[in-house]
Amino acid sequence: MEKPKLIIGEKRSDGRLFDQLRPTQMKVGILKNANGSSLVQMGDTKVIAAVYGPREVHPRHLALPDRAILRVRYHMTPFSTNQRKNPAPTRREIEISKVIREALEPSVISNLFPRTAIDIFIEVLQADAGTRTAAIMAASLALADGGIPMKDLVSAVAVGKVEGNLVLDLNEEEDNYGEADLPIAIMPSLGNITLLQMNGEMSEEELKKAIELAMKGIRELYEMQKEALRQKYVLEE
Repeated sequence: MEKPKLIIGEKRSDGRLFDQLRPTQMKVGILKNANGSSLVQMGDTKVIAAVYGPREVHPRHLALPDRAILRVRYHMTPFSTNQRKNPAPTRREIEISKVIREALEPSVISNLFPRTAIDIFIEVLQADAGTRTAAIMAASLALADGGIPMKDLVSAVAVGKVEGNLVLDLNEEEDNYGEADLPIAIMPSLGNITLLQMNGEMSEEELKKAIELAMKGIRELYEMQKEALRQKYVLEE
């Protein structure tokens, strides 16, 4: 298959500027049976998250005496991609579940709930790149919606290298055919990086610029996260 043209003049194939996010929507409180829930849509990527707990740990020997454990299940629905996906968990889903848990753990004040578990279920309804970063933000919003004490929300985005150019918030074509992909998650008000991965290659200078570009996007996404919470709780008051 011939590689598509991803950069056209000063814009990307979907019409965005290099430093422009995809159209993004966020909403909390979408599931009545969960303690906290959210929906995050970035372009054609749609992710929902549900939080349950803190609650008793089963089996009990898994409980920790000094804090709650965070359990994350990231799952792509069979209809989320062009080709039907097997509903059974894949190695990639298990790996991303671990990555998301590690990105969220620093933000949760877990020592307030010893010997309990906080369960986070994430479903990718539609995948068009950036599912792990959208999932991190959806899970963070669901935790906040569920009243879980947190040091800060976690915001996340990917920066990629496409035809030699650094671009913010990759779409599927850019993710598939680009030269590098750098997902990053941060607690913005604290400045703490909780996830930094890279596939592909960047020079040291490119890496610095990529992180700066990610920070620009994360500042915008952080405001959207806070606004989603305000829309529910301030309007309800």
